[in-house]
Parts: sequence; structure tokens; C-alpha cells
Amino acid sequence: MSLPEFWFLLIGILFTGYFVLEGFDFGVGMLMPILGRGDETRKRVLLNTIGPVWDGNEVWLLVGGGAMFAAFPEWYASLFSGFYLALLLILVGLIARACAIEWRGKIDDPKWRRWADVGIGLGSWIPAFAWGLAFANMVHGVRLNADKHIEGGLLPLFNGYGLLGGLTTMLLFLLHGVVFVSLKTGGEVRASAVKLERLLWIPTVVAVGAFGLWTQLAYGKGWTWAMVGLAVAGLLLAGAALYLGKGKAHGAKADGLAFLGTAVTIVGAVVLLFGSLYPNVLPSTIDPAYSLTIDNASSTHYTLKIMSWCAVILTPMVLVYQGWTYWVFRKRLTTEQIPPAIGLPAGASRS
Repeated sequence: MSLPEFWFLLIGILFTGYFVLEGFDFGVGMLMPILGRGDETRKRVLLNTIGPVWDGNEVWLLVGGGAMFAAFPEWYASLFSGFYLALLLILVGLIARACAIEWRGKIDDPKWRRWADVGIGLGSWIPAFAWGLAFANMVHGVRLNADKHIEGGLLPLFNGYGLLGGLTTMLLFLLHGVVFVSLKTGGEVRASAVKLERLLWIPTVVAVGAFGLWTQLAYGKGWTWAMVGLAVAGLLLAGAALYLGKGKAHGAKADGLAFLGTAVTIVGAVVLLFGSLYPNVLPSTIDPAYSLTIDNASSTHYTLKIMSWCAVILTPMVLVYQGWTYWVFRKRLTTEQIPPAIGLPAGASRS
């Protein structure tokens, strides 16, 4: 395996980890108005399910973006200039979401919390859709000219394949999030999540199936059929757990299997996208000769070599630490465990 191939593979792994972990964060944020139902305690239960881990999950994006910048600067430059508005929407959404999560409990005021909930919602719905839109268009190809500039701006991204990609990631993250809520909560919150996840499963199967087949038939390779099968198997496992295993005696085991199933589906979908993209990193629809590949878009051999040593040494440390964090905060949460609000009264900061 060459160094450009190694770094393409590693970037694929980083984005796969990001979507598996941040996917349920987005799902929880999107579901707050539904599962919270205007009840402040229920909303706080939902936020506390992701409270200890959401910012750690975003590190996968930072590392993935940094690796793309260092290993494939041409890919990074063309992508971030041509997809500027789409990626800006994602960035603004992530910033709004981070601020809203951190500041929501600082002021004990219903109006303050409503605006924070708006930030959490927009910062979850927008990236959940926009990531699928962006990655679908990377696979589909863009109007990349001989100067490595993408022509057309934002509107061409809203083609049929791109829109289906955005819808697929949005529904998949919704299902992944509600399954995570049922895994991490108990009592009335879990009961509501169990009902909702069964409603979301069927439309998610339809969207993932349609997008997976379109991707495979139009852009896939022989071996990527296995990833289509993996994504389908994950959804079938999740469906079996949701519909057959949610009885009282097997609830905890079924929750775990359902979450494993949605995680496997995300893995299969992301590997399908990266596998369909390879050896390109940004195909050109103007002329295939203008396409960026892992060879003509990569950094020098020496740069990739130094980066590889850093990755081999540091990546296991990060994985162990994040795994330990999830283990420490593995307990289920219920409304009875949520203490009274301790934020400052409205207007206190101005006194």
C-alpha cells in the first residue's frame, strides 16, 4: 500500500468514526422537540445522554479535516472553495449547536432555553442533511476545471443524487439518535424513544436502500456490493431488535443490538462512498483528465511519511481515552436523576 492510499484509507476511517459517533449526537439534537415534548426535565435527560461525549465526537471531524489538509492539499483547497457555502452552513450549524449546548443551562429562563433549543435543532438538522449532500456530490462529480476550481457554486449540488444523499444521512442519523436514546435512558423517555424508532425504521430502510443502490449501480465497484450488503444487514439487525426484542426481559440487549445495527449501516454507507470515490478524491464532470486523484492531489512523500509516524503513535492513545470516556458514562439516565436547574436568574448577568 502506498502512502497516498494509506492516507486516503485513514481519512475514510476518520470520517466513518465521525459519522458513527456524531451521527447519534445529531439525532438527539433533532429529536429534542419530539421526545422532549415541552418538558424541561425530559429535554435535560436527552442532553445529558450526549453531554459527556459530544465535543469529543467532534474531534474526529477536526482530525479528518486536518488530515485532508495535510495529506491532500489539492483536494482540501478545491473542495473547501467549491463547496464553500455548503460547508459554511455546516460550520455555522456546528458553532450554534456547541454554544447552545454549553450555555443552555447557564440562565434559568424559559425564553433563554427556547432560543438554545433552536440553536441545538438547527445545528443538528442542517449538518445532518448537508454532510450527505456534500459527500454524495463528491462521488457524483463536480464541474472541476483545468485550474482545479469548481464552477457553479451551491445550486448544482442540489441535484437528485445529492438531495437523496442528504435525505439518507438525515434519516439515518435520526434513527441512530433515537436508538441511542433508548440505549441510554430509562422510564418514560425510553418508552417514547422505543415507539419513535419503530416509526423511523421503515422510511430509513427505503432511503438507505435507494441511495445505496443508486451509488453502487452508478459509481460502485465489484467489491463495494459487500458494503451495500453490510448496510442492509445492519438495518435488518436494527429492525429485528426494534420489533422483536424490545420486551422487558430483553430490552437492554435489544437496545444494544439495535445501536450496533445502525452503527454498522453507517459504516457500510461511508465505506461505500469512499470505495466508489477511489482512486479519485474529486472527479470532474467537465473532463476526467481534470479529476483530482490520490496521486495528483497528495503531499510529498516525506510529508506523508512524517504524518504516518505521528498517526501510528498518537491514534491508539486517542482511541483508548475516548473508549474510557464512554465506559465511565455508560449508565442509563431517567428523569428522576435530573437535579433542579441551577442557572442564574434572567437578567442577573446585567446587574
